[in-house]
Amino acid sequence: MSGMSIVTLNRVTKTYRMGENTFDALHEVDFEVRQGEYVAIMGPSGCGKSTLLNVLGCLDKPTSGHYLLNDTDVSTFDDDALSEIRGKLLGFIFQSYNLIQQLTVLENIEVPLYYQGVGAAASRAKAQELAERVGLGHRLHHKPSELSGGQQQRVGIARALVNEPLVLLADEPTGNLDSGSGAEILALFEALREQQKTIIMVTHDPDIGRQAGRIIRLRDGRVEEDTRNGFS
Repeated sequence: MSGMSIVTLNRVTKTYRMGENTFDALHEVDFEVRQGEYVAIMGPSGCGKSTLLNVLGCLDKPTSGHYLLNDTDVSTFDDDALSEIRGKLLGFIFQSYNLIQQLTVLENIEVPLYYQGVGAAASRAKAQELAERVGLGHRLHHKPSELSGGQQQRVGIARALVNEPLVLLADEPTGNLDSGSGAEILALFEALREQQKTIIMVTHDPDIGRQAGRIIRLRDGRVEEDTRNGFS
């Protein structure tokens, strides 16, 4: 078993109003994720995966229940407090990379540090270190349009890591990649797992699910299954 509990969801429900009706995108979801776990969240389209990732990422708040992040109940935080939590404790990796096209590799990686007020020299040094860690030390001054999809996703991963977040949240990180590039990204995630990074990843890809130490399957907004692959 891994270390201390980093994420705890206690009967988390997220309800949306649709005209006269209400709809539970999440219904009394309970689980915890410990330091160093690599978790894949899976399930059919519309099962609540994206809603769950938004709650975990402090992009949305539960309608009821509690979400503890690093032993702090963030369920009741206002938008400013949630924004601060996102900047300090969470790293996001997106299917569509979400890079700024006008910026270089280095500058894209530096963006979170800019918002944290890190000085220029320290920021540049940290971004360069991360670029090298993801195998892009030779492409520091290239723009996203000059990179392959796999390279762009490596920039996204470096940017997510630059703040040394408590939890990495990934949304279909290989979804836009060919199988070769996807395998390279999965190898990078495997290396992060070995470094005891806490990773929570939404995916429909069974290969990613098999690589993760644990699979949480959702159906109709509920946890249907929570299984370990034996090496979390």
